[in-house]
Amino acid sequence: MSLFEHIEQKLDECRLQGLWRERRVVGATASGDLVRDDQVYLNFSSNDYLGLSQHPRVIEALKRGAERHGTGSRAASVVTGYSDSHARLEQTLAQILGCEAALLFCSGFSANQAVIKALLGAEHKLWQDKLNHASLQEAGMLSPAKMLRFRHNDMAHLEKLLTKKQGLVVSEGVFSMDGDEAPVKTLARLCHDSGNWLMIDDAHGFGVLGPRGEGTVAAHGVSPDRVALQTVTFGKALGVMGAAIVGSRQLIDYLVNFSRNYLYSTAMPAAQCEAVLQSLTLSREGEYRQQLKQRIALFRREAALLGLPVGESRTPIQPLLLKEVALTQRVSEALRRRGIWLYGIRPPTVPAGQARLRIALNACHQPGDIERLLTELHAILKAEGYDAV
Repeated sequence: MSLFEHIEQKLDECRLQGLWRERRVVGATASGDLVRDDQVYLNFSSNDYLGLSQHPRVIEALKRGAERHGTGSRAASVVTGYSDSHARLEQTLAQILGCEAALLFCSGFSANQAVIKALLGAEHKLWQDKLNHASLQEAGMLSPAKMLRFRHNDMAHLEKLLTKKQGLVVSEGVFSMDGDEAPVKTLARLCHDSGNWLMIDDAHGFGVLGPRGEGTVAAHGVSPDRVALQTVTFGKALGVMGAAIVGSRQLIDYLVNFSRNYLYSTAMPAAQCEAVLQSLTLSREGEYRQQLKQRIALFRREAALLGLPVGESRTPIQPLLLKEVALTQRVSEALRRRGIWLYGIRPPTVPAGQARLRIALNACHQPGDIERLLTELHAILKAEGYDAV
C-alpha cells in the first residue's frame, strides 16, 4: 500500500471527470500567437492584454537592465537585493496610483498572501467575495482571523455581515473568470462607514481600466485614500512578471518588517523592474489601451449578432459559459484543430456547472482574428447542437 495512496486515486478521478490538466510546450510569435509543432495558433487565452510582452522597447529595457544588474537579485530585498531600479519602480507605482508607497513581490499570489498573513490576527475578521482568487481564499483559510464570504458583488449581503472596526474587506477589481467589475464605490462606502479596511486585488484591471490605466479604483471614480491597499500585477496587461502592494507608508513599512513572504524571498530581478517601468510608460501613452477597447467592442458587437451568449464585461475577459465540462473540452479541442488556442476553464478553477471558454482579447488581435474566432466558434457550437446559437 502506498503511503500517499490518495495521489493515484485523485489522478484517476481527474481523468474520469474530464478535469485532467497537462502542460504543452509552446513558443510565441512577435504578435503573441502560439507555435506548437510548427503550427501557428491564434491565441485567445493570454492575459497579455496590451500585447506588451513582445514589445521591442520592453525587451530592450530588460536587456539593458540585465547588462547593468545581472539576471538575478542575488538576495532578499532587506539584505542586498534592493537596487535603484526597485526603488524607482516602487516610487512610480505609488505616484501613478496616488498612494504613499509600494512594495514589490515576485508574484501576485505571493503579494496577496503576504497581506492577509501578516496583517490579520485571531482578533480580526476577513470578509471576502466568494469569487475572489485562490491566493486570497487560501490565505484566508490559513489566517487565524475569522473569514466570512459574501455573495459575489452582493453589497446588501456584505453589509449584513459587516461589523464595526474589526478587519479587512477584500475583493478583486476585475474578476478573472467573468471579467465583471467590483462595485468599488459601494465597497469603499461600506468600509468607510464601518471603519474597516478595503483591499482591491486589481490584477486584471491595472493597465487596462482607468483614465490612464490606473485600474478599477480610478475607473470607478474612487479616491485612492478610500482604499487601504491594492495589489497590482505586472504579468497581465504589462506583459512582464511580478506584483506590488500599494498603500500607506506605514503599511508598507509594516510588511517590510513582518511579512515572511517578503522577508524570506529573493527579490525580483532588477532587470525585470526596468522592463516593468518601460511597460508602464507604454501602457499610459494610451495607444494600446485604445486598440484593446476597439477590439472588445468589435467582439461584443459581432458575438451578439451571432447569438453567442457571452457575459456582461467591458474588460478583455469575455466568458462564454458552456456549463458542461465535456462540451467545453470538445469545443476547445475543435478550435485547436482549426488553429485557434482557447483554453477550456473547468472546476475547481470555477464552480461545478460553470465550465466556460474564457476568451481573452488583446490589443494585438486584428479584426480578422476576432471574426475568424467567432465564425469558427459559431459553427462548432451549432454542430454540437448547442441551444444558445
